[in-house]
Amino acid sequence: MDNQYRVLLYYKYVNLPEAEEYAQEHLAFCKELGLKGRILIADEGINGTVSGTVEQTDKYMEAMKNDPRFSDMVFKIDEAEGHAFKKMHVRYRPELVTLRLEDDINPLKQTGNYLSPKEFYEQMQDPDTVVIDARNDYEYDIGHFRGAVRPDIHSFRELPQWIKENKEKFEDKKILTYCTGGIRCEKFSGWLKEEGFEDVSQLHGGIVTYGKDPEVQGELWDGKCYVFDERISVPVNQKEHVVVGKDYFTGEPCERYVNCANPECNKQIICTEESEHKHLRACTHECRVHPRNRYIKEHDLSEAEVAERLEKLEESSTV
Repeated sequence: MDNQYRVLLYYKYVNLPEAEEYAQEHLAFCKELGLKGRILIADEGINGTVSGTVEQTDKYMEAMKNDPRFSDMVFKIDEAEGHAFKKMHVRYRPELVTLRLEDDINPLKQTGNYLSPKEFYEQMQDPDTVVIDARNDYEYDIGHFRGAVRPDIHSFRELPQWIKENKEKFEDKKILTYCTGGIRCEKFSGWLKEEGFEDVSQLHGGIVTYGKDPEVQGELWDGKCYVFDERISVPVNQKEHVVVGKDYFTGEPCERYVNCANPECNKQIICTEESEHKHLRACTHECRVHPRNRYIKEHDLSEAEVAERLEKLEESSTV
């Protein structure tokens, strides 16, 4: 039993008046338990993903549920083969999710209607419904609900402006929105209502809950769900698996994410192992020849070997 690991995903919007001090205390507590992960603490609440053994995660959940502020917090639990993180980080932030609005949204006062996985599944199929993915483009690219709108954004704070620029597409529609665990939708759906959209609902518990629901079993989800830990992505649809990711270089079906080897770029790209080696794990020529290219260093390639690979790449691109 001690060798079994779990990953916990959770959040709670709740007033934390001494959040900075609590973040320091919480870090010490997590380290004492032996957990690893990433937790954000703000005046408006907590948002975390941690990994540990069954015993460690049980102790953590018990302690949190014994705190009146978090007694009803929902934990989404995934079995794991080991830790999903290298270290334990607990950081104070001004916001749990960054929208940077002039007038911030308080989900405790304004948010969209909660839909269970079954309700969300049924509502998605209504022709008057538009489903908006509240995540970033690279999250969408490896997996999303069938027919969902892909906002052209690289970070969550860009979403309100993108909606304003495309407002006519969503007017007079029933809007459904979703994200990984539900926390981004709490604010985004509330903001949509502030903007005058009347019929706004969100997937309660997010994609992770949808995939585990015994009734829907992840149906109408294509691809995988991007997660912010070393697993990178997890399966959702228990009935069928449709690959939607495409190799950055060839366009072939692929679900393998890597970071560009240029540390100054670090762009996340979907690519096969073959493409990674062929392109020196770099998204552009500039990144391939960058003096700090990590792929070159990791594989201890000489200048002659790099030159040879670049020459082959140039030849193949002109064929």
